[in-house]
Amino acid sequence: MEPILRTYGTIDWITILIFSSLVFVVMAKSMFYSRFLNFIILPFNNKYIFMYNKKDRLMNWFHVFFTLFLIINFALFLYLARNVLLDFSQDYYPTMFLIILTFLLLFLLVKVILQLGNGIIFGSKKVISEIIFKKLSYLNYSGIVMFLTNVLLSFVLQDSKIVVYVAIFLILLVNAIGWATALRNHQKFIANHFFYFILYLCALEIAPLVIIGSYLNH
Repeated sequence: MEPILRTYGTIDWITILIFSSLVFVVMAKSMFYSRFLNFIILPFNNKYIFMYNKKDRLMNWFHVFFTLFLIINFALFLYLARNVLLDFSQDYYPTMFLIILTFLLLFLLVKVILQLGNGIIFGSKKVISEIIFKKLSYLNYSGIVMFLTNVLLSFVLQDSKIVVYVAIFLILLVNAIGWATALRNHQKFIANHFFYFILYLCALEIAPLVIIGSYLNH
């Protein structure tokens, strides 16, 4: 077995990205300290959802800051996880990251627009907005897991597949809690639109997981 030389001199842009994303968290904490304290315990306490689900759901600056934090770290996590799982030792340049970031940004934007559009068509914009807010809040929270994983993969345990697998488990767990919360709070609405819900689940929730899984394995 021949040794593989891995060079990490090209990760300066990753360092800049990680610390740049942290700026959004600092801004969110400094400008919305009380909201930040409620958000940070989200998986263990639903207080954040109940307090901020009715007003300025998606366009609140706190939500925007954490969404930007999520997008950067989500794209970087996919990029680093792909390198680790597939041993792409030569792939430490930002081109692939930019492709992932662009795809992820467009996907999330189109997904939210389609969801809101369906809410308008079915006359349930308010309920759909609440569900989107809940799911995005938990997804944003999982951005914290991605951030910590990115730090570990970039500076501490660069080739650790265990870190990647544990991170994937925690990300899925956090979002599963969010899904369970949304389903529990909107049982009647889902029952009344069950066929639509199944189509939505397959097209906009399960399909992206399949695509990401295929990406990480090829």
